[in-house]
Amino acid sequence: MPEPDDAVAYVEAVARGAREAQRQVAGLRREDKDAALAAMADHLVAATASILEANAEDLERARQDGMAAGLIDRLALSAERIEGIAAAVREVAALPDPVGQVVDGQTLPNGLRVRRVRVPMGVVGMIYEARPNVTVDVAALTLKSGNAVVLRGGSAAQSSNAAIIEVLRAALSARGLPADLVTTIDPAGRAGATALMGARGLIDVLVPRGGASLIRAVVEQSVVPVIETGSGNCHVYVDASADLEAAVRIVVNAKTQRVGVCNAAETLLVHTEVAADFLPAAAAALWARGVCLHADQAARAVLAQCAGEDSHGAQLVPATTEDWDTEYGSLDLAVRVVEDLDDAVAHIAAHSTGHTEAILSQDVSSINRFVAGVDSAAVMVNASTRFTDGGQLGLGAELGISTQKLHARGPMGLAALTSTKWVVEGDGHVRP
Repeated sequence: MPEPDDAVAYVEAVARGAREAQRQVAGLRREDKDAALAAMADHLVAATASILEANAEDLERARQDGMAAGLIDRLALSAERIEGIAAAVREVAALPDPVGQVVDGQTLPNGLRVRRVRVPMGVVGMIYEARPNVTVDVAALTLKSGNAVVLRGGSAAQSSNAAIIEVLRAALSARGLPADLVTTIDPAGRAGATALMGARGLIDVLVPRGGASLIRAVVEQSVVPVIETGSGNCHVYVDASADLEAAVRIVVNAKTQRVGVCNAAETLLVHTEVAADFLPAAAAALWARGVCLHADQAARAVLAQCAGEDSHGAQLVPATTEDWDTEYGSLDLAVRVVEDLDDAVAHIAAHSTGHTEAILSQDVSSINRFVAGVDSAAVMVNASTRFTDGGQLGLGAELGISTQKLHARGPMGLAALTSTKWVVEGDGHVRP
């Protein structure tokens, strides 16, 4: 193995090892994959103490570096979170094996029997930021779908990822599978990430997952095909017919349940007919949870007196044009009063990143117009944006959330990690 200092040679060697490992498991039976996944889950729980020790190193370094609270939350592990990560691996094991599934097929008039079946992608490259759980989710999904994965997890989570990858590789070896199904190029640093983006022919597909700048850099620099996961400037629209009590609960959940994630709400749009009734109740609930509202003039006119009476003046600030395009990842929320549903849809079209939007409404016509008019990967109806998640939507775990339209869109699970192969059967057929 070349030294990490020679990033190109190092990445090529790691990728070739992953390629060889993937060839050994491309046709592995489902029961063998599931047994390996169960071993991965068990090994993770058994290694909780060592993983948390490594994670503590990353957290201390993050605090010293002044990392934002929302990002620290994504980086942090606990015994409960490790149990949850292991449970997600077991959920992936319980899902149907996508490899070999028949997508479609027919018998042609000339008697040829044609079918299109799912096959593994091959070697998946992943470049991501301070998310140790992603290390496990991606390893589980790639194994179940017959792939190998080469990981570049970033410096913020380097200790956590190293500990987790060691555990996963040990679990694979314990089941008699090649450890190189899960590999990392973290020792090669940023130069390794650059080399990974140039490893066309060795890496079949590359998935970036992180902030907008990371994703943009990978999309613009990679010569390996990229599945683009997008940032999340997610909107919640409260319609004139909304159940306002339920709407307050949904907005609070969408913004505060976990602020540093891509499916957290960043902009609240409120129909002018209900602004006077809804905004004071919503603001009180949001202020109680520490949220700062970046409000337009109409929203401030409604809320100014409330903020003064409740001593929340510092949590109500004028919205700027930049606020409508900001993915905060913090306890901040942009608020705008809109004239009607069409105004809300137009605002979303102008500022959304195409991730997730929600409508809170009791009017079927309004709901149908919103669903048809909003061009995002996920649209929630009377539900929090936080449900745009592979685990929540029955995928067990997710590779990421794609905001592009080719190959995959929305939460990407097992099917997104497969391609298709045409299988054509004849009986001595020759083309006339």
